[in-house]
Amino acid sequence: MKKIVRASSFFLLATLAACATPEEQSQELAFTPVNYSTLNGWAQETPESLLPILRDECQRIERLPFETRLGGVPDFIRNGSLAGEWRGACEALRAVPNEAQAARTYFETWFVPYAINANAFYTGYYEPLVYASAQRGGEFQTPIYAKPADLVRARDTSGNWVNGRWQGQQFKPYYSRAEIDRGALAGQGLELAWLRSPEDLFFLQIQGSGRLFMTDGSTRRVGFAARNGQAYVPIGRVLVQQGELASNQVNMTTIRNWLAAHPDRAQAVLEQNPNYVFFRNISDISLDRGAPGALGVPLTPGRSLAVDRKTIPLGVPIWVETRLPDAQGHIGDWRHLTFAQDIGTDIKGAGRADLFTGWGPMAEMVAGNLHEHGRMIVLLPRPPA
Repeated sequence: MKKIVRASSFFLLATLAACATPEEQSQELAFTPVNYSTLNGWAQETPESLLPILRDECQRIERLPFETRLGGVPDFIRNGSLAGEWRGACEALRAVPNEAQAARTYFETWFVPYAINANAFYTGYYEPLVYASAQRGGEFQTPIYAKPADLVRARDTSGNWVNGRWQGQQFKPYYSRAEIDRGALAGQGLELAWLRSPEDLFFLQIQGSGRLFMTDGSTRRVGFAARNGQAYVPIGRVLVQQGELASNQVNMTTIRNWLAAHPDRAQAVLEQNPNYVFFRNISDISLDRGAPGALGVPLTPGRSLAVDRKTIPLGVPIWVETRLPDAQGHIGDWRHLTFAQDIGTDIKGAGRADLFTGWGPMAEMVAGNLHEHGRMIVLLPRPPA
């Protein structure tokens, strides 16, 4: 789900418009310990409903080696950056009944709230449903590609991991969106399915996973497999620079409407973003649950958050205070406990996060219209005794 690219597993963040301002994306991370009484709305939260989500996380985290890094800035994260540091909280969770007071006591005992000293900024992403065909034909001419065999990771001269391909003895950037559109991968048998338009593919790539409504009436799911490693350029920004949209008009709806209204220019605009996402079939998770996020557990609508893994560890509970649009488009206060279960390449810096809104028309509407500031409090697990 959203925003690109949900690099490790499986979703792309949908920051089509790159809505955060430069100063928001460069804020320095600082943590300040606070009491639960300062979490506006904590008394009205239903922590017992969140225990299954945390149990899924613990099952995943406890299988990891002790020293596995989950993320976070070492100078600020007091606990929870390493998988082994979750041992106490996860072991205690086994004895907690699904009852409101017991759940509340558990969270308040085993997790310490730290307010992020930054003006948080929230956007949304969702799992789209697109029409697809197993074979090419008729209106279905745009392929969804699986990860190519020659797409590999290697370290550059600075020691950073980069995606690319070997050409002889030279490691080169992988094919761009434009090159792939022009047939760079044709004939390799990588097609998972065929879509009706490049726009459908692009928005599927932005979200990082989705559901395919096939011509035979069945529904399949695809999730993030890899990206080509090329830079991500928000096409909302491109349209603003070209004078096609005002900066305060940019969202998924206005971008999609512009592409539909300009079919002769749409592909050229899409190719301004050279980043390209490859998919894999997902059949081991029921369609009544979200696709897996970067932590490897199914995402939960309204409870899963994509964060910058460099600043916040995967798995930690995060108290969110912001405003959210409802079915009528009205904006109201939204204060809930979420979990850092996903990442995205355009989710950068302190207080920057992307809320997974689910699937279906309502989820799409909320995700496309969520661009709100707010407050963020990270709940770090206490170390094991």
